[in-house]
Amino acid sequence: MTATSWLLVAFPAIGALVLLLGGKRTNAWGHLLGCATVVASFVYAVALFFSTTGAAPDARVTDTTLWSWIPVEALQVDFGLRIDPLSVTFVLLITGVGALIHFYSIGYMSHDDDRRKFFAYLNLFVASMLVLVLGDSFVTLYLGWEGVGLASYLLIGFWQERPAAATAAKKAFLMNRVGDIGLALAIFLMWKYIGSTGYAEVFAGIGELSPGIITAIALLLLLGACGKSGQFPLQAWLPDAMEGPTPVSALIHAATMVTAGVYLVARSNPIFNLTPTGQLVVTIVGALTLLIGCVIGCAYDDIKKVLAYSTVSQIGYMMLAVGLGPFGYALGIMHLLTHGFFKAGLFLGAGSVMHGMNDEVDMRKFGGLYKKMPITFATFALGYLSLIGFPFFSGFYSKDAIIEAAFGQEGWRGWIFGGAALLGAGITAFYMTRLVIMTFFGKQRWKEIKSTDGRDFHPHESPASMTVPMIVLAFGSVFAGLIFTSGDLLVEWLAPSLGELAESEGGVLPHALIPFLAVGLSVLGALIAWLIFGRRETSVERPANVSLPVRAARNDLYGNAINETLFARPGIWLTRFSVYLDNRGVDGAVNGLAAMLGGGSGRLRRTQTGFVRSYAMSMLGGSVLIVAALLLVRFS
Repeated sequence: MTATSWLLVAFPAIGALVLLLGGKRTNAWGHLLGCATVVASFVYAVALFFSTTGAAPDARVTDTTLWSWIPVEALQVDFGLRIDPLSVTFVLLITGVGALIHFYSIGYMSHDDDRRKFFAYLNLFVASMLVLVLGDSFVTLYLGWEGVGLASYLLIGFWQERPAAATAAKKAFLMNRVGDIGLALAIFLMWKYIGSTGYAEVFAGIGELSPGIITAIALLLLLGACGKSGQFPLQAWLPDAMEGPTPVSALIHAATMVTAGVYLVARSNPIFNLTPTGQLVVTIVGALTLLIGCVIGCAYDDIKKVLAYSTVSQIGYMMLAVGLGPFGYALGIMHLLTHGFFKAGLFLGAGSVMHGMNDEVDMRKFGGLYKKMPITFATFALGYLSLIGFPFFSGFYSKDAIIEAAFGQEGWRGWIFGGAALLGAGITAFYMTRLVIMTFFGKQRWKEIKSTDGRDFHPHESPASMTVPMIVLAFGSVFAGLIFTSGDLLVEWLAPSLGELAESEGGVLPHALIPFLAVGLSVLGALIAWLIFGRRETSVERPANVSLPVRAARNDLYGNAINETLFARPGIWLTRFSVYLDNRGVDGAVNGLAAMLGGGSGRLRRTQTGFVRSYAMSMLGGSVLIVAALLLVRFS
């Protein structure tokens, strides 16, 4: 089946093409076509998965060349696909969760006049993501990388009549371009020093390069990963992406775009394995980002932005894991998969709440909704328990494994990275418990107020087209982790792509103690949240007088201000200076020379009077000057 694996990309790509070119004529059935194409890709992915599992481990990695893409003298780049356990795993996640989000969108976008266009953008997004994970070279990956950036811009700014949505889309597009520069430079270095951008050739030749070049390539790849996965310092775009429709939030934040950076680092494991410095920087970025996301998530009242910063934090866990090298590549991918289930379910649950609450996102205006939305509450609660690492839920198996691997490092690395991961688990339980309490429990505050458009709130359960995908994802939130860890199923499956999972023999803490610490700290965080928010009545109005830490968290720990001060404003000033220099310097010199020649020629022209006496006087004056010069030379 690998010879026809291009159909995985072709199905959603054709769906996007038909919906975009068909225009309004496809309004009646466009959403059905969008769903059908992604389901077709998922069915084909399942068949491909079973055909791959039947092969020997060494035969599970196959590269298929489709055509010669860039034949330019020495630069020969073929368009090909790599079918291996890592790419097939991502394809199943993208198409499976993507199909559920497509079905959910039928109900969520039912009243939108541009629903057909929305499904076209979703299909374009899925097709681009599939190119990204299936490409057999870094150039093909870059094609999907840029396609995902374009599709995310279109989806985040789908409601472009809203200034906030248009601004968020532009912000996401520009901040991703910063990371894209890093990825592009890494590809340039590969071509310069290895002479190829194909995975097979790059991974075979990377060991012959100097350590400095290898580290440079790894750090540039990390910069690209930080842009797509919303890692420090390029995380500010990701929460703002909540301005798009909720299905977009679930698609971007759960199963697809934000996982691209983790995929890039994991796919490039032969490069990172050769540079301890690169691995250390990846780990530092992941640990720092997971704490930043946790802290900021505690301060927001917007239900979608709390979940957005939760995604920032959870992707930080994945980056921390892949930064540990052979000790964590498979663990990072496992957490990526479990996260795809429970985070998609949480976002769809948030969308269901908004659907029943006049699109309100302020949790202070909710309360007591578990009675009005029992299915939404049940599925959301299961996703919540998985996210905080409650025992025997999916997140418990994947996140605790990362914490254990971090503590398994020797010396200061074990204490710092393990401590950061453990602290993040406690803070995650705090802010997620706060979200659940403010949304589903307590006083029904929505009875006392009106929505922003002046309507009364009438919370109600969502239609089956929305609740059924939530139920399916809830099952994944409960059982996926158990399935993945049963007999090391996932670790062994990924071994041909990522190598064998290394087990740390030492570490700074006994391995048996770590699960108890993680669960205990999560329980403590949930208990503190209940004491603060569960036993007290939540005010509908947001308190104005807050402490400095809360104020800093509400301002995203001043990440936007820092980026604007260090990068945006200097960039604007440099642009203005360049324009001034161009106008006054380059253009000024050219225009000044032209003016000088024009003025000089005009003055010389005045001496041409046409009178003989004038010419005779000129000749006499010239002769006098020549004689005087000769005499001066003779007697000097």
